[in-house]
Amino acid sequence: MASQTKLKKPNSHFSLCTFLFFTVLFTIPALFLLRTSSCSSSTAAVSSSSDTNQPPWSGDLQTAQFAWNRLDFSLTNPPPKTLKLAVFSRKWPTGPNPGGMERHAFTLYTALARRGHHVHVFTSPLDQSPETNKIPPVSDQTLYPIIHSHGDAEPGKWRYNKAWELYQEENKKEPFHAVHSESVALPHWIAREVPNLAVSWHGIALESLQSSIYQDLIRKPDEPRSQGFNASLYGAVLPKILDEIRFFHNYAHHIAISDSCGEMLRDVYQIPEKRVHVILNGVDENGFTSDKKLRTLFRSKLGLPENSSAIVLGAAGRLVKDKGHPLLFEAFAKLIQTYSNVYLVVAGSGPWEQRYKELGEKVSILGSLNPNELKGFYNGIDLFVNPTLRPQGLDLTLMEAMLSGKPVMASRYASIKRSIVVNDKFGFMFAPNVEALTAVMEVAVAEGAERLAERGRKCKEYAAEMFTASKMALAYERLFLCINDQKFCIYP
Repeated sequence: MASQTKLKKPNSHFSLCTFLFFTVLFTIPALFLLRTSSCSSSTAAVSSSSDTNQPPWSGDLQTAQFAWNRLDFSLTNPPPKTLKLAVFSRKWPTGPNPGGMERHAFTLYTALARRGHHVHVFTSPLDQSPETNKIPPVSDQTLYPIIHSHGDAEPGKWRYNKAWELYQEENKKEPFHAVHSESVALPHWIAREVPNLAVSWHGIALESLQSSIYQDLIRKPDEPRSQGFNASLYGAVLPKILDEIRFFHNYAHHIAISDSCGEMLRDVYQIPEKRVHVILNGVDENGFTSDKKLRTLFRSKLGLPENSSAIVLGAAGRLVKDKGHPLLFEAFAKLIQTYSNVYLVVAGSGPWEQRYKELGEKVSILGSLNPNELKGFYNGIDLFVNPTLRPQGLDLTLMEAMLSGKPVMASRYASIKRSIVVNDKFGFMFAPNVEALTAVMEVAVAEGAERLAERGRKCKEYAAEMFTASKMALAYERLFLCINDQKFCIYP
């Protein structure tokens, strides 16, 4: 009897995992396809103002299933109401190279504070580094968020209970109009008691499952599967998906940072449609612009004359496996066997730095760059490549490159295809494998610098409409107004 009992549990577990696995591979793509026509019509309604046959979208914003970035919110008009906003963020950026979620929070809430809103950020202790002293004075709430960093912890170590105590103290002075949690910074068992709360999801477990699949698929035929793969997949990722589906309902409002994430929250996580809002991330439009002088300076440092016909590809981010560097390394190694006028510039640091050096003078490794250095990087390249193996979230580097006037080449994931590279004229997409990336690189290089520059101009136009910090902040402002007062839910 004991042996029979032992056999039942693995079989049951395997059946559940198998069911979820095929749900991801087949059911979700099918749902996307079924909804494409309705989503496309909604997109056209808000993005084609010149089309007299298609009137601008209007109605209850809570029913909008497209990105609010597509709507027209006035930057010149002051807010109809000054809001007191609470933000829960595990970390607040103090160093030169913050993570994507930290950058998102800083960009968003600095913009909202400058709109006149009273923003209070509840976060972990700040790192007392030289960079910390460069942060503007937090006492000036008319221009910057007020930072409430809790104690009893090391810098960067998040203790939600301490942050919650600080929030409660501030809320007693004057209640907050809206509360925002960056991912699960505020746990669901506390969030369920906050009806005016919205949570932004920068990646959900269902997307992580897809990431695990893509990373395993790039294994060589003779390369064994990682010993921890099955344990991670069946023991952590799949149970986490089920847990998320259950506890996500405790959050009153959900902000998806990509159109595909919004679909998953509605269709798989079963969050009511009026509680799911899609707002794409944005980046500082003043920090990423086209600059010919920076381009000339950057390329001269690489040893390329201004009139050179060379094509310079660029990649940025951590040089690790899940960012797709095994793909980029092999694809570029094949590319330079055919094309002599192509170069690769990599901004970032990590384990793959040494591997890239094996490719010789055709590759330049710049290490981690500060914002000013990134401007030169984006201006100096001809094409930005993002070979990520992580479908979750929405990479800010793609938006930065497009705002800088550069076309992009990215893995063909629903999040990128539906929210960023929405048109072939913006660049190129590929299946996340070496063969597909090599093939699309060859197409791009064959087009030449002039055609790539033309694509870049189209990218800049679109990014200026969709991916700016101002557009993101205005969309969040309208959502918080809607949460506070239903009359603001009606658009226009």
